Amino acid sequence: MTQVKYIRKLFFEEGKNVSEIKRETGHDRKTINIYLEKEDWNEEEPTIKSTSQFPKLDPYKEDIDTWLLDDKKAKVKQRHTAQRVFNRLNEKYKEEFDCSYRSVAGYVSQKKKEIFGKCKQSGHLPLEHIPGEAQGDFGDADFYENSQIHSGKYLNLSFPYSNQGYCQLFKGENQECLFEGLMLIFEHVGGVPQRIWFDNASTMVTKILKNGERNLTDGFIRFMEHYRFEAAFCNADSGHEKGNVEGKVGYHRRNMLVPIPQFKSLAEFNKELLQKCEIDAQREHYRKDGTIEMLHSEDRQALLELPAVPLDVSKYITVKTNGYGRFYLNNGLYEYSVSPKYANSRVLIKITANKVIPLDESHREIVRHDRFYGNYKQQSMKWLPYLTQLSRCPGALKYTGIYQMLPESINDYLEKCSKSDKGKILQIIATLTEKSGFTCAVETVASALQYDVTDTDSLVSLHNRLHGNVIELAPIRVAKNIPEFKLYAPNLADYDAKLNEAGEQNADQ
Repeated sequence: MTQVKYIRKLFFEEGKNVSEIKRETGHDRKTINIYLEKEDWNEEEPTIKSTSQFPKLDPYKEDIDTWLLDDKKAKVKQRHTAQRVFNRLNEKYKEEFDCSYRSVAGYVSQKKKEIFGKCKQSGHLPLEHIPGEAQGDFGDADFYENSQIHSGKYLNLSFPYSNQGYCQLFKGENQECLFEGLMLIFEHVGGVPQRIWFDNASTMVTKILKNGERNLTDGFIRFMEHYRFEAAFCNADSGHEKGNVEGKVGYHRRNMLVPIPQFKSLAEFNKELLQKCEIDAQREHYRKDGTIEMLHSEDRQALLELPAVPLDVSKYITVKTNGYGRFYLNNGLYEYSVSPKYANSRVLIKITANKVIPLDESHREIVRHDRFYGNYKQQSMKWLPYLTQLSRCPGALKYTGIYQMLPESINDYLEKCSKSDKGKILQIIATLTEKSGFTCAVETVASALQYDVTDTDSLVSLHNRLHGNVIELAPIRVAKNIPEFKLYAPNLADYDAKLNEAGEQNADQ
């Protein structure tokens, strides 16, 4: 505008002609005349410049995008190259297709970076989410299992495209909980999200590098490769970048975990949670037309196939047992039993999200413990291997440390038994323990002490009465119209006479 004003000043104020202005300013005559004749100085309304690259490919971009998105479900070596895309377009549209290979290759390269997350801005979430992508995060929630309260964690997996969410409840937030929770959700929805966004939890990330890359844990890398999904991570301290799942954490707590859940089996409750999430999806989407369930069907169509073989996400460690066949975890806070057979031995331990399982030399389960959580001392004792071992050599009972570990009621009961019966009694207690648990077996023994019975049949009978599924029938009420029958009193003298008569006959013979 400064140049325009100067040109007009030279003409209107200083009286110079167009040729003089041309020599002085260097502008051509046509440009000078336009500015001298201009009367309307309104600015033109701005327009948004088209950012579309390769505009000649616009009629074919939908096909290309579809093929490349489908590639996310395929192995790397079976994905489209630019040449293959170019050939398919030629095959489909024949003479109508008039674009060069260079245009196709340029667009395919750009689109692959966008789809497979290799663009420079891959550290940030896209504003619009494509079907088949998910976000994951944990939340905090208390729950009661078998009347015992736990300060638990629940894994949330949300699909931003449809706003569908799933959650699974655990006692902790370790790697085993993360993997088992994801696997349960994968199996429930029948596939694996193409890409999952996470924060930088230590279960997955060991170090954030300066260039934005991550060093990942070996276990997480193995999990990713097995299920073939791509993991994306938020910037440090920027959990809001996965805002959809952040909202789902609160939504699931308010709608699925209030009031505080109470149940007997965590595994069964987690199955119920998945069904509740499906029912919840029947509501309308907050922004898009249709229900969450309808939109989530597009998510499911875009999922990767489940692997043919599930991944064993258990952790395996080797421990040293003490003289009682027990071992410690978590810096000595947690004590678990194995068996007297494995006293002072090295034992392989399988650890899952909820179980601690000692294995024998053939990798067979010896016993199974519920996994402890919490920063305080806890002990789990499985008596069956100990009782079985003692039943084989009951004479050595008092000379082992196991005798002091047994409940007082069992020791008192064994004192009343004869030496020859102790082995049988211990075997019966072991059988009752296997059938109903050690606590129920101890209650049976305590009841037998009250009745002062020491035989095995009485123990079994008492146990069935106390802990068996015995149906108690209500007393029968007799209708008033039924006549009352008089009690019959037999004449025993007649029987005596007959017996005497039979005796006399036998004597004569």
